[in-house]
Amino acid sequence: MNTKKILVAALSVVVTASMLLTGCGQNDSKQADAKKDGATYKFRLAESNPAEHPVTLGDKKFAELVAARSNGRITIEVFPGAQLGEEKAVLEQVQLGAIEFTRVSASPLGEFNKQMSVFSLPYIFDNEDHMWKFLKGEMGEKMLNDLQPSRMKGLSYYTGGARSFYSVKPLTSIDSLKGLKIRVMQNKINMEMVAALGGSATPMPAGEIFSALQTGVIDGAENNYPTFVAQNHYQSAKHYIIDAHQRIPEVLLISKVAWDKLTPEDQKLIKQAALDSVDYQREVWAKTEKEAEAKVRAAGVTITEVKDLKPWQAAVKPVIDKYGTDFKEVLDGIDKARK
Repeated sequence: MNTKKILVAALSVVVTASMLLTGCGQNDSKQADAKKDGATYKFRLAESNPAEHPVTLGDKKFAELVAARSNGRITIEVFPGAQLGEEKAVLEQVQLGAIEFTRVSASPLGEFNKQMSVFSLPYIFDNEDHMWKFLKGEMGEKMLNDLQPSRMKGLSYYTGGARSFYSVKPLTSIDSLKGLKIRVMQNKINMEMVAALGGSATPMPAGEIFSALQTGVIDGAENNYPTFVAQNHYQSAKHYIIDAHQRIPEVLLISKVAWDKLTPEDQKLIKQAALDSVDYQREVWAKTEKEAEAKVRAAGVTITEVKDLKPWQAAVKPVIDKYGTDFKEVLDGIDKARK
């Protein structure tokens, strides 16, 4: 190769390298600008409750806050009515990152963080304020964060009200529960609680309760006012006794896969939006609860409020003693919140 050809070849290499470096520089600049401006995300939130349920409305408020605070850069579409699947299947999808957000009761989360099962224990909270004092404290936040090894992160709690008993037969005191077939969730603590109160625990899926009440397969069940109305159980069960044996919070979750993709700034934005949606959700729940109570009273349901919980608490003490050691740290935190 002569000198002229060598010079041409060398020049070609220099020009090519220069173009490549320029291109890399432009790409780096674009990436830096994109990071500065923030990425755009379209997320999904799976919800099992109907569109106008107070918990679903909390989800929607959360999505609204995220969209507003990110100037539309982060959008979260809420899919109510189990459109994306039933709870167990959705949780699996959240763990994989296929679904980014969901809202579930704290009870099934006990499978992933044992401490979440504490909420199934009866009468551990004196009232709604006591529960929220605990949930907003250090221990409540720790329980949300402790879900991360299971590839989920808890963002906030929502209220699920208080669960009480209702039946087709009169309910006027703890003695009224003796021998009654009471539907419960498939949960050892719930089954032992009902047995301790004198009832016969009958586990079954929620969707079967309505017909089971009509046909006499069960005598009663237990839940909060909004669900009592939404599932039309009040049409058969004309007796409701307010003992508020459980206060099981709802939990708003994000997939750890989705969380880890976010910048620290976006993580902070989403976490704060979740926390800021709580007051709205609680307000909507309180309103719905009052409307539900008025509806069942108008429908002729006899409502009895338990004035003295001591006999009820004494009856379930063996259940508390049996499982209490598993949740000692959390129960201590709940007791401190009481003070």
